[in-house]
Amino acid sequence: MKKAWIAGLIILLNSAVVWSDALNIMVVGLFSGQAVLTINNKQRLLKVGKTSPEGVTLIAATSQNAILEVDGVQKEYLLGSQIGGDFGPPPEQTVVNLWPTNGMYLTPGSINGFSVDFLVDTGASAIALNIATAKRLGLNYLDGRRIGVKTASGVSGAYAVTLDQVQVGDIKLYNVEAMVLDGAEPAVALLGMTFLGQLDMQRTGEKMELKKKF
Repeated sequence: MKKAWIAGLIILLNSAVVWSDALNIMVVGLFSGQAVLTINNKQRLLKVGKTSPEGVTLIAATSQNAILEVDGVQKEYLLGSQIGGDFGPPPEQTVVNLWPTNGMYLTPGSINGFSVDFLVDTGASAIALNIATAKRLGLNYLDGRRIGVKTASGVSGAYAVTLDQVQVGDIKLYNVEAMVLDGAEPAVALLGMTFLGQLDMQRTGEKMELKKKF
């Protein structure tokens, strides 16, 4: 009973409040893939992809932030932040421009808030990391599903994982599928199609343009 009371106190002390025209929404707890909300004084536990009876959808959640959607508009909220205002119009499309280095498109980015150097690889079906990178990021890859992956040197073992957040420039995506390959390869993290496939990609001369679809 004491443990439950302490847990409840922690949730309440780390609360964020969100208002919209028709709803009073309080974010009182955040976990990986779940969020505890109070909507018009009713507590709701939502999992990613689920919608409350009031019409609030949880798009993504980590222990630090959540993406909520109301009336087709999505916004990001950090645990502990306080927002006074409405769900406003969606921002303009975010664009990242890349130029090649020795024929390769390299770009800095981040995974779960940690800096990562990416090699843009449209031939990779998913974001691919080596074990050293996965350990640096604190990924529990050993809990992931064991899979086989075709590489240039043959078939390699890998672990399927889900990344809470991946960012390149101002483009930020959530719950992105990835794989952690056994060994030291790839030496540079591959930015594969589980990320790139959610974007509009265009080439103008040597310039590559990445743009969020919505």
